[in-house]
Amino acid sequence: MSLTSATSTAAPSLCSVASAAKLGSTVAPLYHAGSTIPKHQTNFIIAQGTASPFTREPQYRHHSTINLARPGGTFPIRRYNGFAEKTSSTPARCFSTTSVSRLRDFFPSQETKYIRQTPAAWQHHDFSEEEMLNVTPAHREPRSWGDWSAWKLIRFCRWGMDLATGLRAEQQSDKSKPTTAIVASKPLTEAQWLVRFVFLESIAGVPGMVAGMLRHLRSLRRMKRDNGWIETLLEESYNERMHLLTFMKMCEPGWFMKTMILGAQGVFFNALFCSYLVSPKICHRFVGYLEEEAVHTYTRCIKEIEQGLLPKWSDPSFQIPELAVQYWHMPEGRRTMRDLILYIRADEAVHRGVNHTLGNLDYKEDPNPFVSDYKAEAKGHKPNAVARGTGYERDEVIG
Repeated sequence: MSLTSATSTAAPSLCSVASAAKLGSTVAPLYHAGSTIPKHQTNFIIAQGTASPFTREPQYRHHSTINLARPGGTFPIRRYNGFAEKTSSTPARCFSTTSVSRLRDFFPSQETKYIRQTPAAWQHHDFSEEEMLNVTPAHREPRSWGDWSAWKLIRFCRWGMDLATGLRAEQQSDKSKPTTAIVASKPLTEAQWLVRFVFLESIAGVPGMVAGMLRHLRSLRRMKRDNGWIETLLEESYNERMHLLTFMKMCEPGWFMKTMILGAQGVFFNALFCSYLVSPKICHRFVGYLEEEAVHTYTRCIKEIEQGLLPKWSDPSFQIPELAVQYWHMPEGRRTMRDLILYIRADEAVHRGVNHTLGNLDYKEDPNPFVSDYKAEAKGHKPNAVARGTGYERDEVIG
């Protein structure tokens, strides 16, 4: 029985029980499709204004099943528990393949009978607004064959990332200034940025853990103090993982991205493990160059947000994940997507300065200058990693 025939036969007298049941089964799905909100919500506002089945006003939905497409095309938007609307042609590969009914929260907080929540192991050290705004892309010129090999390897990895994520030629910045030029003929979309962020942060969290683990084992094996390197390296990996968790609150990767991350991490971890055993200096230089690329990436994203090229992230109603607010202690009035990227970029600038500096030190004997207490007459030599993109030379911080 159609909805039209059911309503026409029901007037002017009451309908039978059977007719009422059929009418209810017809109307209920339409009602729930237009009025219910999926159980799992995130703060990534991706849906365009579309008409509800019962109103003429646009109805906006907040979904984490945004089905982000690979950068080769635009992304379809899932809404109304299965009603789909595409912004353009169907992409060749989807970033998220999870249906609304199967969507889950990534990294949910574990709550037990007695425990309410588990705080962060390393509380984030706050940045001033001036420090965050003064971060700029920088590049340390290679000075040895080790520096040169680390730099060329990073450029190869960057090329592979651009290829894997489908970055087109017109979206690339000046290749002659790879870590400083941030202008391109065509901007990236919000979906493309999230693809790159998730892939970048899933890889960037590996070096600190590998280096910290190997230095920890070396300290135990040689029965010697590590002089502060382990804590800084593990905190770096933890910070990078918090970046990943934040972006995972905005999207959910599909099988292709998960496979790509699995393969990249497997190769990267084992290669870095072996390399750090041979030459920690080159590995720290490699990570320093990797963080140069990260600062460049986030600087370009901030620029495109400020220019209004990413309208979904510039929308005043856009809200960042609560996870980010708590971790970075973000104050009221400074919780936009631009503010979030500023915090993350400042973190990457710290990792850039720290690793370039560690690459200049004697890794066997020198203490970590970033966590050391300086003598009263040498207070001016204490380094500030966020302010020095090319790192500090050994005589500047050790003496």
